[in-house]
Amino acid sequence: MKIEINNHRKIYAIQKEFSGLFPFLKIEFHEKPHTNGGPASEKIVKSGGKTLAECRNTHMSGHLTITPNMTSGDLKQCFRDTFGLTIELFQKVKKNGWRKIDVSENETLDNLNKEVAFSGTTPNLTT
Repeated sequence: MKIEINNHRKIYAIQKEFSGLFPFLKIEFHEKPHTNGGPASEKIVKSGGKTLAECRNTHMSGHLTITPNMTSGDLKQCFRDTFGLTIELFQKVKKNGWRKIDVSENETLDNLNKEVAFSGTTPNLTT
């Protein structure tokens, strides 16, 4: 799947596209860093109506190709390095909850999506 990244895209549109391919995973965006290359804000964007321009200092446009065999770490790195966006990934858990996927997680997006779909388990996750 290719996701178009530009300053005018709304966060909810990116989230909807992503969840169309991975219904048991959720992508969240951090507020933009204070300076180019600086640390990301710890705050997660609450309004899906914000544009990508409001969440980054690097304003590169293009397409991000996301494949099922991509790892969560690779996806985070692509968003950060190419488009200046810091994301967090969450995995669906039983009873309508979500758990943040650990930074060191090297499972593919497809495997993370299937773990919940078939077993409801959440190995290697942080709370």
